[in-house]
Amino acid sequence: MIAGVVALLIFGATLYVIFTEKVNRTIAAVTGAALMLVSGLLLGFYTEEQAIDTIDIETIGLLLGMMILVALLEPTGFFQYLAVQAARISKGRPVRLLVLLGSVTTVLSMFLDNVTTVVLIAPVTILISEILGMNPAPLLMAEALLADTGGIATLIGDPPNVLIASAAGLSFNDFLIYALPIVAVAWLTALFLLRHLFRRELAVSPENADAVLHLNPAEALDDWPTARRVLIVLGIAILLFFFERALGISPAFIAVTAASAALAWVRPDIRKILEKIEWSVLAFFVALFVLVGGLEHAGVLGQLAGLVAHVSSANPVMLGVGLLWLVAGLSAVVDNIPITIALIPVIQSLEGSGINVGPLWWALAFGAGLGGNGTIIGSTANVVVASLSERTRSPITSALWSKRGLPVMLATLIVTTILYVFAFPYFTR
Repeated sequence: MIAGVVALLIFGATLYVIFTEKVNRTIAAVTGAALMLVSGLLLGFYTEEQAIDTIDIETIGLLLGMMILVALLEPTGFFQYLAVQAARISKGRPVRLLVLLGSVTTVLSMFLDNVTTVVLIAPVTILISEILGMNPAPLLMAEALLADTGGIATLIGDPPNVLIASAAGLSFNDFLIYALPIVAVAWLTALFLLRHLFRRELAVSPENADAVLHLNPAEALDDWPTARRVLIVLGIAILLFFFERALGISPAFIAVTAASAALAWVRPDIRKILEKIEWSVLAFFVALFVLVGGLEHAGVLGQLAGLVAHVSSANPVMLGVGLLWLVAGLSAVVDNIPITIALIPVIQSLEGSGINVGPLWWALAFGAGLGGNGTIIGSTANVVVASLSERTRSPITSALWSKRGLPVMLATLIVTTILYVFAFPYFTR
């Protein structure tokens, strides 16, 4: 009893510090993990060996491999090239520009890190908006919201998906079969709603609509030979993701092997590549694994699973819908990664009780991905575009996000819930 209370207090305090951003989230998570381990050793519910066993190497390996590939592709200017091409195709028309830039960001975010994609596309978006003399806020918010939504469609599109796939044994194709169709409808819903919510801003004709036609995409592409090599390796990696189950290899193995091949082919300055890797993100994941492992060994998650198992006997569909909305609500105010890591052992415990947890994995994925759209701090991509918008004359505020982002979150959740209920029998297979 004491062990469970202590573990829960440490986990709750860590989440509070992460949410309030009193200190860096990685520092908060690492400190919380250290406190959990020390408490576990003193109270006898958690050991160093158990803490190490809780770390999901598959997840860390997949993230590290994809980070290396992005670090190699980033300096080539490939992302900026795509953004400029989209601007030219739009011919300076605001609605078309919103659709094209949002689509480019979404497609990239389905296969690469969302945050990196937004970090590279958003500055170009601001530049294009300044050239056209239009408000960049609709474009920036569309990029973040659509990327967050579209990223749910693939195994590698969103960190929670990586965690869920590793825990549930889901393949790259599973996400394409079960998640992509629902996400596609939710994405279109978000796009049409954004078009409506920003109708006044998008109705203003740009002052220099023809100026984008004079932009040269080739000037943005600084190193085409390197970009071509990395894209070839990335393409092969994505192809292998389709056949991972048939080949008997893991996504982490594919990502790390692809990263190694790209490094050998490009031969960059390895020190610069290592500097670009988000080591703090990897440390954040490791610390969260240790934290949640403490909850599990203290018996907290087992008791929670028992409570949920009692409720689930009444209506499995309502359990899935309830989980979807609960996770979405939590993800709107707290980082969806710790929420996902905390709930994975609970779902695994339910499976041990004889409950078919297939639908619950998808409810967790949809809730974690869509919930982040609700607030300006709901996802890192949201924070990035809001921070970058401060350079402009129309910065994105929390109030603006509540008026535009929250309706998108609610609309996509409603649509996803309806489709989830209809698809529930397929999720149970």
